[in-house]
Amino acid sequence: MTSHASRQPGILLNSIYSLIIAVALLTSGAAHATEKKHVKKPASSTAAASSAPAVKAKKNESHFEQWKEVSSFITEMVSKHGYTEAELKAIFKQARYIETARQLMRPAPAGKPKNWKAYRARFVEPYRIEAGVAFWDKYADALAKAEQEYGVPPEIIVGLIGVETIFGKQTGGFRVMDVLTTLAFDYPDTPTRDARMQFFRGELENMLLMSREASLDPFVFKGSYAGAIGWPQFMPGSIRKYAVDFDGDGKINLTDSPVDAIGSVAHYLAVHGWKRNLPVAFPATLVLHEKNEQLSTALSKGLQASYQLQDLKAIATTASSDAPTNILYGLVDLQNGNDATEYWLATENFYAITLYNRSYFYAMSVYDLGRVIAAARQK
Repeated sequence: MTSHASRQPGILLNSIYSLIIAVALLTSGAAHATEKKHVKKPASSTAAASSAPAVKAKKNESHFEQWKEVSSFITEMVSKHGYTEAELKAIFKQARYIETARQLMRPAPAGKPKNWKAYRARFVEPYRIEAGVAFWDKYADALAKAEQEYGVPPEIIVGLIGVETIFGKQTGGFRVMDVLTTLAFDYPDTPTRDARMQFFRGELENMLLMSREASLDPFVFKGSYAGAIGWPQFMPGSIRKYAVDFDGDGKINLTDSPVDAIGSVAHYLAVHGWKRNLPVAFPATLVLHEKNEQLSTALSKGLQASYQLQDLKAIATTASSDAPTNILYGLVDLQNGNDATEYWLATENFYAITLYNRSYFYAMSVYDLGRVIAAARQK
């Protein structure tokens, strides 16, 4: 998504965009000098990404400007966007190979069962809840404005920013150009390697365009090991398409403006299918045996709601009387290792969250963290 420009559709005008990125980044250096470092240590933290960024340049793996694939990319950028070969070679000569980013992109070792309860405990925990209450209290007006304009309620925006960066505490200290270049041209050997390299080359293209439009050195941008930037961890392509100036100061600043982050998250979700006043999910109980073919079919529908509630009653039911009968649902399974799997009936809004990060665990942790923070504010 991770990560993960305008919250109004389309790319910002260059003159405005330059101001936006300049202000957003000039103050980002020292504050995020180490990856996933924060002032107060929370009760739990994200796994390997919490370590400081390590730069490991192997023989023949630095000097990107000499790589054949990079040369082809440069030729394409010259033809497509009017760069000169010399300026791009000078940029890639400065890029460093980040072995840490490659290693963090490798899939988890096979054999260890998924565990929703363990995953949830990393995010729905006292530190994030306390920080979330303070964030919500401080930015209540902006959150209310975002709900009014985009239909996304405060608890979802708060939950998402809390999961992503602990409300700005963990925005990343890697140079984005370094990690995007590494992953675009030397993604680890996985079944999806070609597709992932193509994705990161697209993000690298957006990164270069952002820096040129802002008349900034591209190496000033800091972010996560995947190249995500700021409070909401937007990738460069998402910044150019979905970020908004929500505080009205004439600049978009996802690094230092929580209000811009709030509006940008809300706009992103609205563009990706969030529907105003639609619930998110309801706990479900299976009617069928877990090895039933009908259940397997329901679980294989992907990231979409495609069943009427009546159609699901033969597979799973919910005890909640609040579940509307006139909307679509999908069946979600949250595996708990050796313990019983949790099942939920998910609406289109749940699946909108998965388009921020394509994971049921992620979407449910955003939903749960937001709900818990909302309840804590009422105490």
